[in-house]
Amino acid sequence: MPHDKRARRFRRLWLTLGVVLLITAGLWVGNSSALWGGGDGRPLLLAHRGIAQTFPLDGVENDTCTASRIHPPDHSYIENTLPSMRAAFAAGADMLEVDVQVTADDQLAVFHDSTLECRTDGTGKVREHTLAELRRLDLGYGYTADAGATHPLRGTGAGLLPTLDQVVTAFPGRELLVDLKNDDPAEGERLAGYLATLPAERLTTISVYGGDASVAAVADRLPTLRATSKKIMKDCLVRYLGTGWTGHVPDACRHTELHLPQRYGRLLWGWPNLFVDRMRAADTRVVLVAGDGPWSAGFDRPADLTQVPAGWSGWLWTNRVDAITP
Repeated sequence: MPHDKRARRFRRLWLTLGVVLLITAGLWVGNSSALWGGGDGRPLLLAHRGIAQTFPLDGVENDTCTASRIHPPDHSYIENTLPSMRAAFAAGADMLEVDVQVTADDQLAVFHDSTLECRTDGTGKVREHTLAELRRLDLGYGYTADAGATHPLRGTGAGLLPTLDQVVTAFPGRELLVDLKNDDPAEGERLAGYLATLPAERLTTISVYGGDASVAAVADRLPTLRATSKKIMKDCLVRYLGTGWTGHVPDACRHTELHLPQRYGRLLWGWPNLFVDRMRAADTRVVLVAGDGPWSAGFDRPADLTQVPAGWSGWLWTNRVDAITP
């Protein structure tokens, strides 16, 4: 009798293991990017701030002046300026990211830092200055690759600060991603007020991202606009982790944009190409960001492209579209 009990236990154990293996195999087959992913191998390129001066990310904190630690320049472009943006599109960019803040006279200025001391010859916060005052600044003043011994871009950036309307007008029909730099609902409302004046067809080519509160203000005013924030991305990914094994894409993942470091992508059902296909079917972009830290590192050198999954047909985040397009 004891022998029969042991035999039954072993049979139950093997049956349980068999069921687990079948379920695991089914999940793998149903979510295999190798079997079902339809990536055509042509990444789409998001030019972060146009063509920018790059810098090492080691040791960077929220208050680090990145202009004071750039790599030795091999081009003369200054980020977030029209010449930089034109060069990015000419080099093959599919979409352009620009940083936007509200000035003292309620204009939408395109500039990254909330303060002026790092990059320019000005002082104080962007929001404390009028657009006319900001345009008198030299946007290349603070850039140095040798701890201040030389400033190769100084004197080249006066008058180059654009408004968002100038960017929208300069690149009709091109895809634009607007980054609201300050997580302030009032700035989100100001941006939404401007975007509401654009034709509906133009709005289909513009997306917005930034802090939770500022993006929520834009989305409340323009619910059909493509928008994303940390909260929106988290809501999407948490829900997808729970249901994505079935192939279902939750509503939280529809008509938005996901910025994903590759290390997080590996956790997602169908990663990489089947995941991209599922999100594309839900009208959502997947933008692959280099590195695995808190910063938006770009695929900026040909060597960086070895990190891109084979057959990737989503988006790539880059500061040097000119360097990686070839």
